[in-house]
Amino acid sequence: MMRSILASILILIAAGVGWLTYDWYRARTAPGGFGAPFTLVDQNGAEITEAAFRGAPSAVFFGFTHCPEICPTTLYELDGWLNAMGDEGKDIRAYFVTVDPARDTPEVMGAYVGNVSDRITGITGEPAKVEAMARAHSIYFKRVELEGGDYTMDHTASVLLLDRKGDFFGTISYGENPDTALAKLKRLAAS
Repeated sequence: MMRSILASILILIAAGVGWLTYDWYRARTAPGGFGAPFTLVDQNGAEITEAAFRGAPSAVFFGFTHCPEICPTTLYELDGWLNAMGDEGKDIRAYFVTVDPARDTPEVMGAYVGNVSDRITGITGEPAKVEAMARAHSIYFKRVELEGGDYTMDHTASVLLLDRKGDFFGTISYGENPDTALAKLKRLAAS
């Protein structure tokens, strides 16, 4: 009896947290798309704006090229999922937005992303503009000083999924079950 009550309470708490998370993201979604207008550059130095996140579903990951594990793993997995989808996922656009624009120039982003995928576009730009874009998309990031004058970056490790209108559609968490991630991308492609 007590276990049933405890299980019911835990289910209600989980549902409440899920609803609050959804409501928070929905509240941060501006009409006409999630986030805010931005003007940055892609890995080739060409201007890129929020319009890139409209007209086709998008998978957007924020990270940095000096990341030791999470970023390369996520980009590799994202490329694998998109390839596994074949024609079903051909319309999904994928982006890797740096949270370390001081080191991640277009050339660095191009080389880094190019080593992983031809489906993912790197995005960088002026530090203040990158920061504003990341914050508008509710991305946490923070510079963490290391010994010897070097640094790393703490950051949100989820892939944002945006529908064809640029509205928030969901996330794929770091380390998420590959079958679940693929199912989310299939729902995104069909949206």
